[in-house]
Amino acid sequence: MQKLSGALEQLPSSLFIGGVSDYDAVPTFHGGFGDVYRASYQESIVAVKRIRSFTANAHRARLVGLTSPHEPVHSRTLTISRFQQFLREALVWQGLNHRFILPLIGIDRDTFADSFCMVSPWMKQGTVLKYLETHGRTDVDRLLLEIAQGLEYLHSKHIVHGDLRGANILISDDGHGCLADFGLSTIISEDISELLTSSSNRAGSVRWFAPELISPVDFGCPKFARTPASDVYAYACVCVELYTGRPPFADVTPETAAMLRVIRGERPRQPVNMSEQFWRFVSAGWAPSPGSRPTVVEILASFPSSPR
Repeated sequence: MQKLSGALEQLPSSLFIGGVSDYDAVPTFHGGFGDVYRASYQESIVAVKRIRSFTANAHRARLVGLTSPHEPVHSRTLTISRFQQFLREALVWQGLNHRFILPLIGIDRDTFADSFCMVSPWMKQGTVLKYLETHGRTDVDRLLLEIAQGLEYLHSKHIVHGDLRGANILISDDGHGCLADFGLSTIISEDISELLTSSSNRAGSVRWFAPELISPVDFGCPKFARTPASDVYAYACVCVELYTGRPPFADVTPETAAMLRVIRGERPRQPVNMSEQFWRFVSAGWAPSPGSRPTVVEILASFPSSPR
């Protein structure tokens, strides 16, 4: 189905949903890639994410990439390519089924005339960062295990998350971690220079970047490309982030200074409440060479039974 849809530059109608209603006038949350509105769909509360990068272009690329004749050819091609890739990634996401992956209900093209929006269940407990701040950090180890299990599921489907960090991990109503926003970074930002000249929310994600994403050639990579190994590096950063409640290199500004530290081989400091056993486990994910890092399967096999 996906191959056929790609060949025809179309997607199945099941990807698109109608009937989203009662959306809030202002967004509840401003994320790195878009604004999130609370709304209703089939008698349930849902989150409607209005993708910021596509807002101005959606009306001229409604499904097959119609563009303005006044737009430069390069810009039109880039917009169409990314927009179609976004829809195909959404189709893949809609087909996923895992306890620790945020479901995608579908794409809403009616709520906002100038935007396509991603519709998912509303997670009233918010991000994992908010949850831990409210409930304390006794559940950190369980949540890190769940995050690794969700990431392993994505990798088993040959999906790279690409932007793993606390802000993109939500908490379900029953208190479990759910990965969100995977794949969007690859579509919307092509390289490190584009991220650094983007909005502050997106630029901030470089604090979780593996060294080969910051300087690909220096670390044996021909070009900027997010991989399962860069996800593993980001996961190690998330471990420190959830233990401390702060991003990697939180005291280092600007982001470029933190990036230089990573290239020099520096890594975040060990949290005072993290055991030596768990610290060794985390440090393995920060190997400078992507090939020297454990896979997520290996991470799960070696996950400390009593990390504290």
